[in-house]
Amino acid sequence: MTDTRIDRRFARLRDENRPALVTFITAGDPSEEVGQAILDALPQAGADIIELGMPFSDPMAEGIPIQLSSQRALNAGQTLTKTLDMVKAFRTRDNETPIVLMGYYNPIYSYGSERFLDDAKDAGVDGFIIVDLPPEVDTELCIPAVKRGLNFIRLATPTTDGKRLPRVLQNTSGFVYYVSIKGITGTAAPDSSAVSEAVTRIKSHTDLPVAVGFGVKTPEQARELGRTSDGVVVGSALVEAIRTSLDSNGNATEKTVSAVSDLVRSLADGVCSARSAAAE
Repeated sequence: MTDTRIDRRFARLRDENRPALVTFITAGDPSEEVGQAILDALPQAGADIIELGMPFSDPMAEGIPIQLSSQRALNAGQTLTKTLDMVKAFRTRDNETPIVLMGYYNPIYSYGSERFLDDAKDAGVDGFIIVDLPPEVDTELCIPAVKRGLNFIRLATPTTDGKRLPRVLQNTSGFVYYVSIKGITGTAAPDSSAVSEAVTRIKSHTDLPVAVGFGVKTPEQARELGRTSDGVVVGSALVEAIRTSLDSNGNATEKTVSAVSDLVRSLADGVCSARSAAAE
């Protein structure tokens, strides 16, 4: 029985025979006000699921673009409380689009895990990707989240072998995030053949949807990866669209929100045509 926004969204997309476009932005980048405007505009531009990054000073899995986006947000005064407030504000206008908080455990630990989970659920968060919490410590946050009806999404990578994969999938829900390259975000283009083989292997172990990310920047890449995956995740390209729209002082311009929305629209066109392109 599916009963979370993420489950319902993937079920709807299966009926439509298309993969999901999963978009990542960093909360509060380049400021709380403009970050909120970007977040609010994502569904209309074509985002099916939103990953909202929780800014952190040591984002070890991230490449330079997302590191810089975290730094811009922190410099602008973004906090975990303000990130949850952004989700609350989003939910006053959109009660359908799933939001996944992505980040690292230190800020959550400082906030208080139980308090964080309660506040996140009240704000309208649907799930979490916490990069530095392995399955060996599921009692820390994963299992308490699942007990609250929140999804906990785990990363599988090219180095996750057959012995490790079942452990990674245990307690994972919502979807599986397959990291398409070895290394950090946005540093290499994924090999679509290798990704297809990996997605097939993961799906032989689970009924969960498999979304592919790290290194996806263009509609063409999104279309190619969407042929064999259940979702395509784009992050670095979007935060770069923010960075390159800023003025010389690092402030948002009239182009900042539209720069992200326009790119999301083109990526959505890519994923929406993935299955029809594969059938030709």
